[in-house]
Amino acid sequence: MPGGNWIRVWQLAVGVAALGAWEGGVRAGLLDQFFFSRPSDIGARLGEWLRSGSIWAHLGTTLAEAALAFLIGVALGVAMGFALARMPRLAAVLDPYIRIANALPRVVLAPIFLLWFGLGIWSKVALGVTVVFFIVFFNTWQGVREVDPVLVNNARMLGASERQLTRHVLLPSALSWIFSSLHISIGFAMIAVVVGEYLGASRGVGYLIAQAEGVFDTTGVFAGMAVLAAVVLAVGAGVNRLELWLLRWKPRVPDSTYQ
Repeated sequence: MPGGNWIRVWQLAVGVAALGAWEGGVRAGLLDQFFFSRPSDIGARLGEWLRSGSIWAHLGTTLAEAALAFLIGVALGVAMGFALARMPRLAAVLDPYIRIANALPRVVLAPIFLLWFGLGIWSKVALGVTVVFFIVFFNTWQGVREVDPVLVNNARMLGASERQLTRHVLLPSALSWIFSSLHISIGFAMIAVVVGEYLGASRGVGYLIAQAEGVFDTTGVFAGMAVLAAVVLAVGAGVNRLELWLLRWKPRVPDSTYQ
């Protein structure tokens, strides 16, 4: 069996073992069902949501908010990262302000965005952008700075314009850094929009979790978390495939999980 398949088997085995231990612990009374629920009950709740179709409207709202936050944050982060990496003096001037903005607690910003943009999707999108932007920005900035100066100088000697230099040298060299930030950004985009929904919304998985928590329905809370986990894994797998396709010119690690 190829190495990647063995890894997947072990991943599945670890998940099954963890769920089995959880289920057994609750049934044996080692874990309080009021606080931890049971995997079987969580699965039943997920099945109920799927059969009734009630989950789709909430999930669609959360996915739309996360997708917008992710795309806008990535676009701004890559653009700003490239720009400031190519203009070190401007980067030095803006450095303290960027660090201050990055240090602002996102939980504090969430109520402000709710006041500015209301309970609709844009307050959650804005919160998600503030998280995704800085992750992508710092990775892009560092990735461009790490490009071998010999490659840059050779491209300039051959008459490459700044646009050609960016397209054929800087962007391919920085792609590994950018994709590293994308893997992290997916989860943080989901976290940000769910936190926004949790604090104030009329629809979304975060709203669903908040409603369940309000009536001490731990099964509903864990079911909402399971939905988010499944979505993040699915989107992450898509990003992995895209990364392998865009970076197909680079040598792969033989035992990579994502081969």
